[in-house]
Amino acid sequence: MHFRSIAYVVGMLLLVTSIAMLFPIATSLIYQEEDLSALLISAAVAFGMGLPLWWFRPSQYELSFRDAVLIAVFGWAIISSVSALPFVIHGSIPLFTDAFFEMMSGYTTTGATILNDIEAVPHGLLFWRSETHLLGGMGFLTLTLIFLPHGMAGVRIFRAESSPGQVITQEKFLPRNRDAMIWLWGIYLGLNLLQTLLLWGGGMPLFDSLCHAFGTVATAGFSTKNASIGHYNSVYFDWVIMIFMFLGGMTFMLFYHMLKGEWNLVRLNTELRWYVCIVGFFCGISTLILWINGSYDGFFEALRYASFQIISLLTTTGFTTADYELWPQAAQMLLYVVCFIGACAGSTTSGIKIVHFVIIWKYMVTSIKKMFFQPRTILPIYLNQRAIDPFAINLSICYFIANIFLVFGGACVMVLIDSMDFQTGMSSVISAVMNVGPGFGEVGPAENYAHLSAAGKWFLAWLMLVGRLEMFSVLVLLFPSFWKR
Repeated sequence: MHFRSIAYVVGMLLLVTSIAMLFPIATSLIYQEEDLSALLISAAVAFGMGLPLWWFRPSQYELSFRDAVLIAVFGWAIISSVSALPFVIHGSIPLFTDAFFEMMSGYTTTGATILNDIEAVPHGLLFWRSETHLLGGMGFLTLTLIFLPHGMAGVRIFRAESSPGQVITQEKFLPRNRDAMIWLWGIYLGLNLLQTLLLWGGGMPLFDSLCHAFGTVATAGFSTKNASIGHYNSVYFDWVIMIFMFLGGMTFMLFYHMLKGEWNLVRLNTELRWYVCIVGFFCGISTLILWINGSYDGFFEALRYASFQIISLLTTTGFTTADYELWPQAAQMLLYVVCFIGACAGSTTSGIKIVHFVIIWKYMVTSIKKMFFQPRTILPIYLNQRAIDPFAINLSICYFIANIFLVFGGACVMVLIDSMDFQTGMSSVISAVMNVGPGFGEVGPAENYAHLSAAGKWFLAWLMLVGRLEMFSVLVLLFPSFWKR
């Protein structure tokens, strides 16, 4: 392992964190609240830790893939720990375990919270809480790649943080990794700015507009209000946020193609077509269920509430406008199902991802055809009108199975740790692994995660990281061969 190169990248992560704290510091100065000193001290600590690691950089930059995996896994943990300091120092979240859980939830865009009264937290800390979504949505390490020297194995770091779906879809649209990151972050920040302006123009305060935009495009879910988006009870806000949750669930490569006028590549994208159809199907069915059962006054009210919750959980955002546990069981079941799906690979969402379901479905159909109708024929599987490699098929099946094993195994662990009912245990693990946020039972939309034990919070925080790094980059650390020379 190249320890000096690893230390240099971690130092860069800490410096970026300290610079990012300038924005909540400015917010605290504007609102003149008592969280300023906590933010200043935390920024100084992050800067003081990062500067020596960055300053004594190696003469030759070199990173192996093992180094990149260690940076991806432990870098997120280090940044979450440092980012928790403002809440601990200020006292709004006095326990480090709770503050670490909140920050890991923020950076991994999970949106699960332990705060019982969000609106009592000062504005500077609330802005920092939401800013972790902005930083984590596109990937904290992808931001750091922009500042790393050329030739420092940025591709390996990107691979360690990116999803298997991106390996399958072969998303390479620029030859230099830094250029790709600049384009991605430019598109990402542009969407955040556009949504902020739309919310602000519709009457939402600028502070709330910024924080909710951070949580929407990043498909994350932290709100500045206890009742989440339901606090505003606004048709306009609901539909604006729905649109940007949907956009956040799209492959960001497609936005690049749109800007370049390459609409044919957008039209041929298999995953996008499935994404649109899946969203339309689940929104339509859940709307009919709520309308027929009289849960809301009229069809369009049912459409508004059903679509918001479906898109929010499907894209793993986690915003809510209704207590869906009061809905008919059939509608709740649909919400439970979409938590497993996720949106597109190469987006800000988590979850299993639609591309894996596409490949598994086509593999199943092809296998049936080969078994009963064309036993002597080689039937390739196509994605975006290109035949995909058999390794991609095996990877999709493996990734799906690993997620299912982790969900059921994790649920058993949570039930044993916290003595909770199985529905809550299963739901809390699904929400953590898929980075959804709200769940069902004791962690439903009207509840939070504050009542869990310290052990349960640490376990779920680890699952959030596993889910955000798409599992393999974390689980590979458990292989003895990974640590061998």
